[in-house]
Formats: sequence, structure tokens, C-alpha cells
Amino acid sequence: MRFPLNCRAMNAPSAPELRKLPLTVCIVSKDAAGQIADCIDSVQFADEVVVVDSGSTDATKEIAAARGCRVVEQAWLGFGKQKQFAVSLAKHDWVLCLDVDERVTPELAQSIAQEFSSQQGPRAQLYAMPRRNRFLGRWLSHGEGYPDRSARLFDRRHAGWSEDPVHETVIGAHHGVRTGVLSGDLLHESAEDLATYLQKQNRYSSLHAELLFSQGVRVGYAKLWLSPMTRFVKFYVLRLGFLDGGPGFAHIAIGCFAAFAKYAKHIELENRRDSRRG
Repeated sequence: MRFPLNCRAMNAPSAPELRKLPLTVCIVSKDAAGQIADCIDSVQFADEVVVVDSGSTDATKEIAAARGCRVVEQAWLGFGKQKQFAVSLAKHDWVLCLDVDERVTPELAQSIAQEFSSQQGPRAQLYAMPRRNRFLGRWLSHGEGYPDRSARLFDRRHAGWSEDPVHETVIGAHHGVRTGVLSGDLLHESAEDLATYLQKQNRYSSLHAELLFSQGVRVGYAKLWLSPMTRFVKFYVLRLGFLDGGPGFAHIAIGCFAAFAKYAKHIELENRRDSRRG
């Protein structure tokens, strides 16, 4: 069951009139009272902000409603389906999809505005943007942490979210979708603390293992070694992750272990299935 909340706080301070871009910002949330305000405040250039909440028990929904967002409740569908549900609610065909722990920088906002400045509208139908990750108190500048380009701005008539329950991506709806890359960073606070980040990686590796297993993918023990090693060489060595010092090493080390855990959990699922058959 879902229902809209009060969209605007009666006592909200008036802000100078800005030229709103004809796009909807889509955010999915749960128990994000400490983060969602900064996310919403960074997209004041958008004509509409839709927040799809999956059962917050804190003030997430009230904070979003007080900032003029349209807030809708929806039971969790998985990352891909939940985000696509939010896209389906948008008033505009152009959507910008954000997580609650992400912020649009003024430079990125300006780059987006430039794409909407011509009478013909944006030149592409799907845009990626560099995403800068903050980890252990440091904004990463190399490796997996940056530029970490992510497709987030798109015309929903030509693109949409995959249905993957984790590691969801924006995909074109047909061959020949025009793509572009924006300038300016999307800032991402990787986690509120290391324990939360590790819990998230553990959950994601389980979901990904279950997805691969459901798709019938076969995994050998060689993957347990090759996947983490390849990832380390690619991002820590070739993409200069070592230049981010200790936080950079910790970031890639956890990423490599998550890759190891994903395939180890997948093998465990295969072994359980085979033992039942035996």
C-alpha cells in the first residue's frame, strides 16, 4: 500500500525564484533522516522531486515532505524495480535518479542546466556523470573511487533501470540510444561508518550470489582467486588507487573481499543444491 504525504511544509521559508528545469529527481529511501535533506537541497534546480520510501521509522518522510517533495510509500521491490517504480511516478519524462547519500555539486548542476538550455532540449537521451566517493574521511580521486561514472540522467522513454535486485544499472530501451557524459561531480558518502559499509557489502554479495545462482551461472573455484586479484590490479595499480593512501587501500581491499565473498557464497549455493540432488 502506498499513499502520498503532505507535499509542502506550510511554514517553509520562501526561496528566491529559480528557473526550474523540466525534470524529476527520483530518490528511494529508508531510514535516511540524517542524509536526505542534503540530497534534496542539492537539486533545487529540478521542477519536481519524488521520494519513494520503503518503510522508514525515522523522520525521513517528514523531512522530504517539508522540502516540497512528493513522497510515496512502497514496499521494497529490490533496487532495480524500486528505482524504476520511482521513475514511473515522475511528472516529467526526463529524470535524475539519486541515492539518499548522494549530492549534486554546483558544477554538475550547471552541466545539467546547459543540456536543457537549447530549444531542442538535451542532445543525448542518457547521461553518465563522474561520481566521487568519500571513504574513511577522504574524497577518493583514483581507482574505484573516482571517476566511477554512473548513468543517472535519462529520458525514460528511451532508458530505464534494470530489474536486478542489486548492482542495478540504467539501460537503453532500444538500440542506438544517444549517450553523453556530464561534467561536475556527483558526491557519494559511501557509508556513515565502516561497520555500516561492511554490513552493506555483505548484504550485496549475498544478493549478487543469489542472482547469479538463479540465472544458472556456473562458478569454479578459480573465480575466488582471479576475480579479487584482477580487481586489485585494475583499480589499485592501473587506475592509481594507491595514490589515495590508506583510505584508497582499504576501499579496494574491501571491494576485493566482496568479490571473493560473492563467488564463495555462490559456490555454497551450488553445493547445497547438489547435495539435495544427491
